Amino acid sequence: MTQPIVLTTAAAFRAALADAVADHLRTHGAHRTHGPSGDRAPVIGLVPTMGALHPGHAALIDAARRHSDIVVASIFVNPLQFDDDADYLHYPRTPERDVALLAEHGADLIFAPEIEEMYPGYPESPRVSVSAGELGRRWEGAARPGHFDGVVTVVAKLLNIMAAPAPAALHAWFGAKDAEQVAIITRMVADLNLPVTIRTVPIVRDANGLALSSRNRRLQEQDYAAALALPAALSDLVEEAASGRPLSLADQVAELTSAEGLELDYLVVLDPASLQEIAPGGPLQDEQGVLRGEALALIAARVGPVRLIDNAVLRPASTAEMSSAAPPE
Repeated sequence: MTQPIVLTTAAAFRAALADAVADHLRTHGAHRTHGPSGDRAPVIGLVPTMGALHPGHAALIDAARRHSDIVVASIFVNPLQFDDDADYLHYPRTPERDVALLAEHGADLIFAPEIEEMYPGYPESPRVSVSAGELGRRWEGAARPGHFDGVVTVVAKLLNIMAAPAPAALHAWFGAKDAEQVAIITRMVADLNLPVTIRTVPIVRDANGLALSSRNRRLQEQDYAAALALPAALSDLVEEAASGRPLSLADQVAELTSAEGLELDYLVVLDPASLQEIAPGGPLQDEQGVLRGEALALIAARVGPVRLIDNAVLRPASTAEMSSAAPPE
């Protein structure tokens, strides 16, 4: 197991990345060993994180390792995306364990800056930031005003810092658990013409179905039991969609609203592209509530001391049958 190089400044990271690309080219030539046939450039796989890494992050690194020639990761707890100072202060920080996990799963370089490196003069800076626009004001963005502005600002900075030196190509990997985040970042990359390919890895869940999250470690035993209602509700919707039955969304909301130990924020079914709710009689759902096109179910709730989010792709019967034959990357 090779120990990754940890860099704390943008300048040092760029220099190390350039050296890594040059070393790769000297060893392999301008041949891309992990890219589509015909491409002639090495691939850099980037996994941005806020640390407190768990097996979900490991799955991202593993995917990047399979499809990249050079794997890089960032560890930075971004204050701009927290709407609650207490949540930011209590966000778990485990740098030594994080570096060990990244080393175990094959990261080559780690960018681990301090706040002053990312936002000189913080908290007065950044004076110029990126807006997530209307997409960033829905659902999780409505519940946490400014959250997605903070996300796209830090991701834009990381993509610029980690921009692939020629002739390399940059692929950035994100977990599907943060479905809104992935949709917004994908749109930002397209709108700002950033030279990066966004890739995703399916949600990693524990043995009981709970989506893995760095915040899960703050759940007490009774909180954990209550939290299992989130994936259970999503699973019911997935099954109903796949079997051609009307979605029991209202019943699920009512049950979760009265459930002990959690405070439901929302459970909604959306158009995956616009992040707008679908309705019976629309293009994605018939008048009886039966799904007729792929949709996205989002859920968020406060359980004990933490806010948890989860999601599931809902596919109507014919699409679900086709998808089962070819599991996603």
